Amino acid sequence: MTKAQRVRVTSPRMTARRRPPSRSGTRDIAEQTGVGEVYTRSLLRTQLRLGLSVVAVVVLGLGALPAIFALEPQLATLRVVTVPLPWLIVGVAVYPLLVALAWWHVRASERAERDFADLVERR
Repeated sequence: MTKAQRVRVTSPRMTARRRPPSRSGTRDIAEQTGVGEVYTRSLLRTQLRLGLSVVAVVVLGLGALPAIFALEPQLATLRVVTVPLPWLIVGVAVYPLLVALAWWHVRASERAERDFADLVERR
Protein backbone atom coordinates (compact mmCIF):
# COMPACT_ATOMS: atom_id res chain seq x y z
CA MET A 1 0.00 0.00 0.00
CA THR A 2 1.44 3.29 -1.04
CA LYS A 3 1.21 6.39 1.01
CA ALA A 4 -1.20 8.98 -0.46
CA GLN A 5 0.36 12.20 -1.53
CA ARG A 6 -0.79 15.26 0.43
CA VAL A 7 -2.60 17.92 -1.53
CA ARG A 8 -2.85 21.51 -0.42
CA VAL A 9 -6.24 23.09 -1.16
CA THR A 10 -6.44 26.86 -1.22
CA SER A 11 -9.00 29.39 -2.21
CA PRO A 12 -8.45 31.30 -5.45
CA ARG A 13 -9.02 34.47 -3.42
CA MET A 14 -5.89 33.89 -1.35
CA THR A 15 -3.92 35.89 -3.86
CA ALA A 16 -6.52 38.63 -4.10
CA ARG A 17 -5.53 42.09 -3.04
CA ARG A 18 -6.52 42.93 0.53
CA ARG A 19 -9.26 45.46 1.05
CA PRO A 20 -8.22 48.66 2.80
CA PRO A 21 -9.70 48.87 6.29
CA SER A 22 -13.00 50.69 6.36
CA ARG A 23 -13.38 53.88 8.32
CA SER A 24 -15.44 53.53 11.43
CA GLY A 25 -18.39 55.80 12.02
CA THR A 26 -16.92 57.02 15.30
CA ARG A 27 -13.77 58.03 13.48
CA ASP A 28 -15.85 59.97 10.93
CA ILE A 29 -17.61 61.77 13.76
CA ALA A 30 -14.41 62.49 15.69
CA GLU A 31 -12.65 63.84 12.59
CA GLN A 32 -15.74 65.82 11.61
CA THR A 33 -15.89 64.46 8.07
CA GLY A 34 -18.93 64.97 5.87
CA VAL A 35 -20.30 61.57 6.82
CA GLY A 36 -19.74 62.32 10.51
CA GLU A 37 -21.60 65.60 10.16
CA VAL A 38 -24.54 63.80 8.54
CA TYR A 39 -24.63 61.32 11.44
CA THR A 40 -24.45 64.10 14.03
CA ARG A 41 -27.09 66.22 12.31
CA SER A 42 -29.38 63.19 12.13
CA LEU A 43 -29.09 62.59 15.88
CA LEU A 44 -29.58 66.26 16.70
CA ARG A 45 -32.61 66.48 14.42
CA THR A 46 -34.16 63.45 16.11
CA GLN A 47 -33.54 64.89 19.57
CA LEU A 48 -34.92 68.28 18.52
CA ARG A 49 -38.07 66.64 17.15
CA LEU A 50 -38.55 64.76 20.43
CA GLY A 51 -38.03 67.90 22.51
CA LEU A 52 -40.39 69.98 20.40
CA SER A 53 -43.08 67.31 20.56
CA VAL A 54 -42.88 67.29 24.38
CA VAL A 55 -43.01 71.09 24.48
CA ALA A 56 -46.01 71.08 22.12
CA VAL A 57 -47.92 68.64 24.34
CA VAL A 58 -47.14 70.67 27.47
CA VAL A 59 -48.05 73.99 25.83
CA LEU A 60 -51.24 72.60 24.33
CA GLY A 61 -52.19 70.79 27.52
CA LEU A 62 -51.54 73.67 29.89
CA GLY A 63 -52.50 76.36 27.39
CA ALA A 64 -55.86 74.74 26.81
CA LEU A 65 -56.83 75.06 30.47
CA PRO A 66 -57.53 78.83 30.41
CA ALA A 67 -59.46 78.39 27.17
CA ILE A 68 -61.55 75.59 28.67
CA PHE A 69 -62.33 77.66 31.76
CA ALA A 70 -63.16 80.68 29.59
CA LEU A 71 -65.52 78.65 27.38
CA GLU A 72 -67.15 76.89 30.33
CA PRO A 73 -67.27 79.37 33.24
CA GLN A 74 -69.21 76.86 35.36
CA LEU A 75 -66.07 74.71 35.62
CA ALA A 76 -64.19 77.58 37.26
CA THR A 77 -66.79 77.75 40.02
CA LEU A 78 -66.79 74.02 40.81
CA ARG A 79 -65.21 72.93 44.07
CA VAL A 80 -63.82 69.53 45.00
CA VAL A 81 -63.66 69.15 48.80
CA THR A 82 -63.54 72.95 49.23
CA VAL A 83 -60.74 73.35 46.67
CA PRO A 84 -61.58 75.18 43.42
CA LEU A 85 -61.34 72.90 40.39
CA PRO A 86 -58.82 75.10 38.48
CA TRP A 87 -56.44 75.04 41.45
CA LEU A 88 -56.82 71.29 41.76
CA ILE A 89 -56.06 70.75 38.09
CA VAL A 90 -53.09 73.12 37.96
CA GLY A 91 -51.76 72.22 41.41
CA VAL A 92 -52.19 68.44 41.34
CA ALA A 93 -53.38 66.94 38.07
CA VAL A 94 -50.69 68.53 35.91
CA TYR A 95 -47.81 66.72 37.59
CA PRO A 96 -48.70 63.18 36.52
CA LEU A 97 -48.90 64.51 32.95
CA LEU A 98 -45.44 66.09 33.28
CA VAL A 99 -43.96 62.93 34.83
CA ALA A 100 -45.45 60.78 32.04
CA LEU A 101 -44.09 63.13 29.37
CA ALA A 102 -40.65 63.15 31.00
CA TRP A 103 -40.65 59.34 31.17
CA TRP A 104 -41.66 59.08 27.51
CA HIS A 105 -39.04 61.65 26.47
CA VAL A 106 -36.23 59.83 28.28
CA ARG A 107 -37.20 56.48 26.76
CA ALA A 108 -37.50 57.93 23.26
CA SER A 109 -34.17 59.78 23.60
CA GLU A 110 -32.40 56.65 24.80
CA ARG A 111 -33.90 54.67 21.92
CA ALA A 112 -32.73 57.31 19.43
CA GLU A 113 -29.22 57.29 20.89
CA ARG A 114 -29.15 53.48 20.85
CA ASP A 115 -30.24 53.47 17.20
CA PHE A 116 -27.58 56.09 16.43
CA ALA A 117 -24.88 54.02 18.16
CA ASP A 118 -25.99 50.90 16.26
CA LEU A 119 -25.87 52.81 12.98
CA VAL A 120 -22.38 54.16 13.68
CA GLU A 121 -21.01 50.80 14.84
CA ARG A 122 -22.58 48.91 11.93
CA ARG A 123 -20.78 51.06 9.38
